[in-house]
This record gives sequence, structure tokens and C-alpha cells, in this order.
Amino acid sequence: MEITIKDAAKAYLAENVQPGSTLLLTTDDGSNRYSTVGGTCAIGDKFQFVALTDDDPDYPITVTNNTAWTLKTNADTELYLSNGLILDRVFNQLSLRDDSGILDSAVGLITYTAEEKSKLDLKKEMQTLGTRIC
Repeated sequence: MEITIKDAAKAYLAENVQPGSTLLLTTDDGSNRYSTVGGTCAIGDKFQFVALTDDDPDYPITVTNNTAWTLKTNADTELYLSNGLILDRVFNQLSLRDDSGILDSAVGLITYTAEEKSKLDLKKEMQTLGTRIC
């Protein structure tokens, strides 16, 4: 799997991600420990980048890219991605597209260590966000 990261997206990531971080490309649909939103309306059309201080073994697939960052994903996310992946920054939002068109025009970026996220009470967090989840 390969992604092209456009200059505007590179600049944004450089401002917000510490050098040496591992970036995960994952869905933001409630299906993984990094997602805080979800529901049937979000499946396959909400994505996020997660910047970690260490690799996450649940994300073993390397995504070749044109930056110095290590970018990983997993098989669950890979199902929704196809050829011609491009990350750009449009209207102050990260935008992810592939040969089929725009996948998500408002891709999120979150940063923390895997240990920090694993200690969060995701169920409580999801209940708090319940009114915003479809």
C-alpha cells in the first residue's frame, strides 16, 4: 500500500507531529481503541491519523509514503482504501482520497502514546459522546 502526502499536508503534519513518531492511518468509526466516534453512518468514511511514540502491534501493515514518517495501518482499515491514495490539506482540513474519489474531507489527527490511550475508559468516553454519535 502506498500514499502520496501533498506539501500542504506535510507542512501540517510537521507542525503537529513530533519527529520520530509512528503515524497510524485508521478508521474513526468506533471500531478500534483510537476512535471515539462511530455508528453505522461512519463505517468506511471516517478516518484519522494517530501519532504514537511507539509502534502498535495491531497495525502491522506499512504504508509506503513520500515522507520520513513511519506510516502503518491494519487489515480492517485497508479494506476501505484503494489505489491512488493521497493526503492533502484543503480548506484547513486533512483530506484523504483515492482513485474512487474523496474518502474523508475532514481526517482527524490525534497524538498520544499507546499506553495513554489503553488506560482511557473508552466506554465512558463513548457514553459522553453518545449524543454526537449516529
